[in-house]
Amino acid sequence: MTKVDLVVFDMIGTTVEASPRVPEAFKAAYEVADIALSAEDISSIRGKSKREAILELLERNDKAIDLAEPVYNAFRSYLVDCYRDGPVNAISGADDTFSWCHDHDIQVALTTGFDREVANLLIAHLGWDDVVDVIVCNDDVNRGRPAPDLIMAAMERLQKIDVSRVASVGDTVSDLEAGANAGTGINVGVLSGAHKRQQLSSVPHTALIDSVAELPALLA
Repeated sequence: MTKVDLVVFDMIGTTVEASPRVPEAFKAAYEVADIALSAEDISSIRGKSKREAILELLERNDKAIDLAEPVYNAFRSYLVDCYRDGPVNAISGADDTFSWCHDHDIQVALTTGFDREVANLLIAHLGWDDVVDVIVCNDDVNRGRPAPDLIMAAMERLQKIDVSRVASVGDTVSDLEAGANAGTGINVGVLSGAHKRQQLSSVPHTALIDSVAELPALLA
C-alpha cells in the first residue's frame, strides 16, 4: 500500500454519524421555494457543497436562482438550531482511527460541505478541536465536491505537496469523485453514510470498506 502522509476525511456519514436533521433541513428550507423534495432528490446531492446543491435542486425544479440565498439561509438556520443542542455522535472507531494515524505520523484533515459555523458546532460537540490537524469547510473554497478544492486546500494548509501520498475517505459519490479529481494516491469509500455499495462502486475508488474503523488495516 502507498505510504500516506495525510488522510482527508469527510465528516457527516464518514466520521460523524448521519442524522435525519440534514434531510429535514433540506425539506424545511425548500418550503421557501414551494418545492417538496423527495428522498431521491436529497440523496442525489449528498456530499456536495450545500450552496451548490441548493442551486442544483432549484434548477431541476425550474425555480428562479434568486431563491438560492433565502433557501440556503433557511437551511443553515434550521441546521444550526438542530445541532446547537446536539446530540452529535462520532462514527464508531473514528477516534481510534485518528489516534492510529497520529501514531503513524499521518496527519488528519476533515472536510465538509457545511459552512464554518455548522462545522464548529459539530467539532465542539465531539471534542475534536485538538484531535484533527485542519478542518476545511465549504466557505473556505471556491468550489465544493466533486471538485478537488477541499482536498487541495487541506494539503496546502498542512504543506503537503505530494498528492500521491494523500488518502481521501468519504461516504458519497461526490467524495470519491473529489478524490479522483484531486489524484489522491488512495481513494476510499465507506458504507456508513449516504450512499450504498452499488452507487460508490460506479465511480473511481481504491477500496470500499464498511467504516473508518477499517482504515488502519487498509493503510498498514
